[in-house]
Amino acid sequence: MIRYNRIWGNDMNNVTIIFDTNKKITVEKGTTYLSISKYSKYKDTVLGVKKNNEIAELTDRAMQDETIEFFDCTSLEGEKIYKAAIKFMFEVALKTLFPNADVHYLHSVPGGMLADIKNANILTTEDISKIKNEMAKLIDEDCPFKHYNILKNEAYKFYLESLNYEKAANLTTAENIVDIYKLKDYLNYFYVPLPSSTKYVRSFTIKYLGHNEVVLLYPSNLTNGRLPEYVHHENIIKSFYEGRSWLKKLNTPYVSDLNQLVSNSKIKGFIDSCELHFNDQIKKACEEIIRSNEKRFIMIAGPSSSGKTTSTRVLAAYLRSKGYNPVCLSVDDYFVERENNPKDEFGNYDFECLNAIDIELLNNHLLTLLKGESINVPTFNFITGKKEYHNNIMKLEENSIILIEGLHSLNDDLTPNIPERYKYKIYLSPFIPLNIDRHNYISTIDLRLIRRIIRDNRTRGHDVSTTLKNWQSVRNGEEKYIFPYTHQADIIINTALPYEIGVLKVYAEPLLLSVDTTSPYYEEARRLLKFFQSFYSISSEYVNNNSILREFIGGRND
Repeated sequence: MIRYNRIWGNDMNNVTIIFDTNKKITVEKGTTYLSISKYSKYKDTVLGVKKNNEIAELTDRAMQDETIEFFDCTSLEGEKIYKAAIKFMFEVALKTLFPNADVHYLHSVPGGMLADIKNANILTTEDISKIKNEMAKLIDEDCPFKHYNILKNEAYKFYLESLNYEKAANLTTAENIVDIYKLKDYLNYFYVPLPSSTKYVRSFTIKYLGHNEVVLLYPSNLTNGRLPEYVHHENIIKSFYEGRSWLKKLNTPYVSDLNQLVSNSKIKGFIDSCELHFNDQIKKACEEIIRSNEKRFIMIAGPSSSGKTTSTRVLAAYLRSKGYNPVCLSVDDYFVERENNPKDEFGNYDFECLNAIDIELLNNHLLTLLKGESINVPTFNFITGKKEYHNNIMKLEENSIILIEGLHSLNDDLTPNIPERYKYKIYLSPFIPLNIDRHNYISTIDLRLIRRIIRDNRTRGHDVSTTLKNWQSVRNGEEKYIFPYTHQADIIINTALPYEIGVLKVYAEPLLLSVDTTSPYYEEARRLLKFFQSFYSISSEYVNNNSILREFIGGRND
């Protein structure tokens, strides 16, 4: 029973709960948070509840006066819960219609996730429609996601018997009690909590790519809870599959395989193979540039912490070894003067929009270089907000190639005066092909975030909460200014090193442990710490000085 406007502590059988910023209600002690959510603005979309900056079960009961926070898929936590629920619902729908089938979730793609259906026959478009209808049926039936805590040994036995060997192997690093969820007659785990029932996961769609490959699309915090339209990124999907195929040849498709290399003292050889594979991708780009014979401007873009600095440096070294004279320009040095910088809807400077760049000056400089004349390259002073000139004279030689690295480099509106035939476009991103198990992949976003947490702390002195606070704004900028142009890239370079999380774990864990319960980012820090549990630590002494990983952990000898 719920009563409004009761006085705090006036009835020993009731408690007062504050939520939705300042809404206050009095409920009978022992009322579930799910029942309380019916009076929240999230009543139809609630995915979870936080108290003391920590996620609690919606089935937990309010036993004292407290302030709580409901959330849906428009939050960082809610997006991950929603995605896990969609995974489970698709699996159950698939196995209901095709009992011998299974699904492997491979990787994230813009707006959704890529999955591969394991079945004796190739499914038809009609079969996919049936799966979608079966998922809709689960929603209409309001099926509960039942949560169980079971002993690790029991879970291990269950996964061995069901031939999920990589899941069983993962449990060796798990805590003694394992969280398992049940939907209908199926059990699974996804490393995040699940909603109370299927009715809170109503929005999704399935894009069939053919050959038993699908993309599941779902709303997120980046789409403000709206279902995104599907945009096919063939080059990204191809890059991921190439990485996955290469890892299979090394017999290391899963984290448990990587851990075995660590425990068997064979990790050094694997690390060397990963570094060579990355360099092979740079070499391929170099060869394509040379083969084209007229590419003078190499446009390099990638999201935050994708390794642009190291990739540009390695590419320059390859070009130099072939007799070319590579010179580098950073778009960041061509910001407009601070007083001319556009502002966003909140009145803050928008440093990530295209108009924050002095496009006219940049293009004049590039055309001047093409004519064989010299320019004085500016250096942007981010403290004063002005370009400075320090007699940094640049002039192209006959064998010169310009490497232009920046957020907007794939966007032709950045260099409208440069003929397309002179440009070669490179998109960088760490599409790590190593999977935790068949139903849990490693998020590119998480990998970049971990890299950034370590680098921000090492180079800027930022704590984890500061990095997490800025992370959403960074991602918003990427969604607007990078991802829509990835299809224009001439080549995708996968900057992920399949071994790197074992190394990053050593650096990131102490930083994440420093986030206390008063931080609004405490839950996100806990989630990342739990993610690291699946990985054995790897010493950075095995990482060579020129590795892209040194850009984040430090110690590189330039």
